[in-house]
Amino acid sequence: MPNSNAKLHSSHRAGREASRRELVSRSLQSAQHCLENQDFGTAYAHYLLVLNLAPELKTTVKETFQFTLFKWAEELDSLARIQDLFNCYEQALELYPNDEVICNSMGEHLFRMGFRDEAAGYFHKAVKLNPDFADARENFYRVANWLVERWHFIMLNDAKRNLTYLRAIESAVRSGSRSVLDIGTGTGILSMFAKKAGASFVYACELSKTMYELARDVVAANNMEREIKLLHLKSLDIEIPKHIPERVSLVVTETVDAGLFGEGIVESLIHAWEHLLLQPKPKNQDINAGDYGRVIPASATIFGMAVECKEIRRHHRVGMQEVAGVCLSNSVQFFSPTYAAAGSEETVEPYTTEKLSRIPGGYRALTEPCQVMTVDFNNLQELKSLAARKPWKLSLPVTEGGILDAVVVWFVLQLDEEHSLSTSPSEETCWEQAVYPVQGLLDYSVKTGDTVMMEVCCQDCYLKIQKISSLPSECGMDVSDRDDTLSLGNEAELCNALAGLQTSTKQDGSTPVCVLESTEIALLNDTAYHECFKAAMSKVLLSLNPSKDLHSMDVDGHGSGINLQENQSTSSLGVDPDALYILDVSEGFSILPIIAGKLGPVRAYSSVEKDQHQAALHVIAEANHFPKETLEFWLSHLEEESVVLQRPKSDKLWSIIILDVIETSGLIQQEVMEKAAISRCLLHSGGKIFPQYVLVYGMLVESESLLLESAVQGTEPTLGFNIAPFINQFKVPVRVYLDLSTLPCVPLSKPAELLRLDLMSPLQNSPSREVKVQICKSGRVTAIPFWYHIHLDEEHSLDTSDESSHWKKAAVVLDEPIPVQVGDELVLDVQHHKSNISITVKR
Repeated sequence: MPNSNAKLHSSHRAGREASRRELVSRSLQSAQHCLENQDFGTAYAHYLLVLNLAPELKTTVKETFQFTLFKWAEELDSLARIQDLFNCYEQALELYPNDEVICNSMGEHLFRMGFRDEAAGYFHKAVKLNPDFADARENFYRVANWLVERWHFIMLNDAKRNLTYLRAIESAVRSGSRSVLDIGTGTGILSMFAKKAGASFVYACELSKTMYELARDVVAANNMEREIKLLHLKSLDIEIPKHIPERVSLVVTETVDAGLFGEGIVESLIHAWEHLLLQPKPKNQDINAGDYGRVIPASATIFGMAVECKEIRRHHRVGMQEVAGVCLSNSVQFFSPTYAAAGSEETVEPYTTEKLSRIPGGYRALTEPCQVMTVDFNNLQELKSLAARKPWKLSLPVTEGGILDAVVVWFVLQLDEEHSLSTSPSEETCWEQAVYPVQGLLDYSVKTGDTVMMEVCCQDCYLKIQKISSLPSECGMDVSDRDDTLSLGNEAELCNALAGLQTSTKQDGSTPVCVLESTEIALLNDTAYHECFKAAMSKVLLSLNPSKDLHSMDVDGHGSGINLQENQSTSSLGVDPDALYILDVSEGFSILPIIAGKLGPVRAYSSVEKDQHQAALHVIAEANHFPKETLEFWLSHLEEESVVLQRPKSDKLWSIIILDVIETSGLIQQEVMEKAAISRCLLHSGGKIFPQYVLVYGMLVESESLLLESAVQGTEPTLGFNIAPFINQFKVPVRVYLDLSTLPCVPLSKPAELLRLDLMSPLQNSPSREVKVQICKSGRVTAIPFWYHIHLDEEHSLDTSDESSHWKKAAVVLDEPIPVQVGDELVLDVQHHKSNISITVKR
């Protein structure tokens, strides 16, 4: 009977196989039917069944399965079924664990939801699976800037800074500090310094998941994983003995920013002294260093001075009363966020940062450097008193007349009695300086003998310098640096002083206030930009409506525009049936719709979103005697805000659509070519997209600075420790927000046209191009800075490399420098993919 049983089992297997094939076939048919009916959820369930029953079909159905997954994920996302969305991706990755497309899509969903660490993991995996997968590569570059901030590279390349910290830590360990806690370890370099110096126990904490994992890899690569205990924690959450067995004798940290306190060093050290450190050494007692606690850095001294700086001014103050014929005078007060932060109850960074040694146009000191304050990090009571301390007044005598644009601040970090680091703008340092722009004064001019007044306090973990004002010398005012009162001789002197004191303009509610980003203020100050758009719009409007009386149109900046009184009277009776429609979808605050409204019978639509920005534009429109119908806010007309580009009315098309093509950072805006494709379908005959085309220019340069700011250069700057291969995984090939005028570099070629992006005539575009570049100076090519000529039409264009331009520049940094000689020729491979430009040198 054995033979009979075998036949029976074989028959059962054949039957099961036939049933499986039948079920797989029916499920595939059902999945296809569901796809045709756009029932993506059911189609996805059918494909899961098919792939579990028939793994051999994975390759066959892969593309269709991906399409179904992505469509179903979009639907789940729109329904806010987040857990179901992630479950689908986890199921898909079980079936296709090495599929770069699914990994990348999962990362995109995570990134949109704010899970940057997790998103980076999926993007990184996708790039490893397929280094040529452009979407994943660009996504990883984008998220890498969030996860590993660029200053990590700069500071790790600063050998002087690293050596100074090493020497101070060695000194502390030699004197008896045997147990060490590194707060905010980053890559783990200070912990490894401590272990190298001979510390018996080393602990390190890091809050960022990405940096914690990076430090773990670095420590292991340097054979210290058993000797340094890494904690994925904020230092405030460390408990004894849960995380570390006992109090330590030394805390090392560099949790400081350009304003010293902005990364929370005060709060973390208060907690450390109360919970994690041994008691401080009593004064005048000679005891072993291992029996008491101490901190590196031991103390800091903060310095400040007032400066004149055109670049700071144009990013924080609107410097004109009229822009391309639009009157701004007294209608709205514009401020940057730093001014708003001064009186805000929210925790807002009250300063910007600049590397003053490289700021375009330079700066001029109006006062001598002055000591603002000192702080002893080894004194718990002093640290506690900082936040509770009342604001104090500080005065700086003006030593050179000029325009008061900012107070700049830096510090000297005293690591111990022998070792210090300075962030002064006159030092060769990797640090930037904190900048407190001066805003809201009636008069910004100061002269020798005047006094710059300010109020200083420590609040919300920030050093705040506010109420900056100037006191003319003729007021004869005697100001004490630290006193909270003004020392005056008599009542008459007080009256004179108060009359002369240049304080902030009174906010009485009569003049609307509008807070703009510093980049938006720089745009508002870009005269060439607005005049160019005005002339180009005038040309289009004239060509589309020649029957109108356009002879008085203000195309050269001298006229007064079309007769607005006549225009107003016709508008009061109803909208001009011949009005032309203009849509401005540029990012942020823009007055282009108002400029357009002054050029003729138009309906101008602005896409600004913030209520404060809309209110400011309304006030400006009224101040320029606009009919109400001339300016409207486009988003209020849309049923679905995500679909911004659509007809103005069912029976109307646009005459002009203004697209934001170039980011202030120097990169091309995301999806701009897709937006241009939609826009072309929404223009009536003779209508234009602005800009009509963009030319990308670049040149070859040698720049050691760009190398140091982009990647850690071997083990030499990190004093022999192997860190570079790990942190350099997060390097990005493109540096942004550059100023070519101050970038330390040597041009090795003349500028060359690299690419053309045509928004009106897409057939002229090419996704790739080879460009031959002639070498005119011998050296090493390390980078390719690039910029744009933005052509509104053939006659009117803007050059983003102009020093007066509000746009910054970008640069591709090469992985390896290329030695070149005069007369050599390099071939550049220029690729354009989804609004991203890649430039590589063909060998």
